[in-house]
Amino acid sequence: MSDTVIPRRDKLIAEKERWARDRRQPPAARPTIVPTGGRMPAGQHLVRDWPVLDLGTHPNISAKDWALSVEGLVHGPMKLAYTDLQAIPQTERVSDIHCVTFWSRLDNRWRGVATLDLLAEARPREEARFALIKSYDGYTTGLPLEYLQEPDSLLVTHWNDAPLTREHGGPVRLVVPSLYFWKSAKWIRSIRLVDRDVKGFWESRGYHMLGDPWREQRYD
Repeated sequence: MSDTVIPRRDKLIAEKERWARDRRQPPAARPTIVPTGGRMPAGQHLVRDWPVLDLGTHPNISAKDWALSVEGLVHGPMKLAYTDLQAIPQTERVSDIHCVTFWSRLDNRWRGVATLDLLAEARPREEARFALIKSYDGYTTGLPLEYLQEPDSLLVTHWNDAPLTREHGGPVRLVVPSLYFWKSAKWIRSIRLVDRDVKGFWESRGYHMLGDPWREQRYD
């Protein structure tokens, strides 16, 4: 009898589900490469590279084929092509990112469109309280609408002055620096505003509904 080969995606999901069940704690403290000035949440270690974490598939979406829908509880639903996104005033930000798998990377330079500006065009309805984010690989995550209205939250097309690569979510990904990075969906395809919090991919598998790194909200 031949051994059953478990796809990489299934192994990754099973491992992270086990982390949530066991409420996995950070590994032993590692030496910090450079002084961080209090910018590292508890349990994190500093990295110089940018680790690639996803569900095991990288959708091959070209800029000309990419489109984003802004829908749900909005007065002005929108569908934007990549050229439409480029026509919106561009925003540049420098921010730190913190992954639930215990690494942090400081001083990332982003360029793209502020989600605050996008929402101003879509005009959320009064009852809109949350956003459900969907990606081209089938990934989903949810977050309170207020986090898309923070000035550092962006639809990113460039990282460190270069176009965002496919492995990191290019041509366009969401970046919400104030939450653990699983909320910053790669290959974003839609933002749906809703009146209640909706569990996304990892939230349905034991991860925290909000994911504030400063409160170590890793698991439900």
